[in-house]
Amino acid sequence: MKTIGIIGAMDLEIDKIRQDMNVISVKNIVGMDFILGRLGGCSCVLVKCGIGKVNAAVCTQVMIDLYAVDCIINTGVGGSLSPQLSIGDIVISSEAMQHDMDISPLGYAPGVIPDMETSLFEADKALIEAARAALVECGIRGVIGRVASGDRFVADDKLKAHIADSFGAVCCEMEGGAIAHTCYLNRIPFVIIRAISDSADGSGDVDYPAFKAAAAENSEKIVRFMADSIE
Repeated sequence: MKTIGIIGAMDLEIDKIRQDMNVISVKNIVGMDFILGRLGGCSCVLVKCGIGKVNAAVCTQVMIDLYAVDCIINTGVGGSLSPQLSIGDIVISSEAMQHDMDISPLGYAPGVIPDMETSLFEADKALIEAARAALVECGIRGVIGRVASGDRFVADDKLKAHIADSFGAVCCEMEGGAIAHTCYLNRIPFVIIRAISDSADGSGDVDYPAFKAAAAENSEKIVRFMADSIE
């Protein structure tokens, strides 16, 4: 039986998943509660990592080392970089990268991590297909596209346009790129699921508080359906 790791940054991104779990144990490691149990037909480890790339990377490595997960799903909310995406729509990662990685004074293109074979971390195709099937089953609109991460809440429309144009991303957020990077180094399949909580027009400071809970619920629906379909 496969063990799925599920990571969210905030309580609202994991609360409903925890309610659906048959919890076996809870262990606090590095200040994070790792919740072991069953979800659907799978063994599952669920954790709130906290906000930002360092928290996300540390959480992912602990999950891999101590729970030997077979794959990782990162669930949560994110900001749209595309006018085609509406609040509540889902982005399934084709790949993830870090938009705030910038060593350009040393001759590297923005987004490139020096001395690595790639700075674009590809999501697992089987997990992408499972997420796509979940969209259809749940009746939720969504796209498959690149997710760009950075340690900054991106609300300014000019910065959103810059990230979209420079990196070809359709969604920005603060954890997925670090989770993807860690999974890549450990050769663990992953996918990032993001429900859009603020728009591409620079109104994130207005939209986010009002819509993040509803958006997070859409992301959770996709993850719960995936848990029933992953073999």
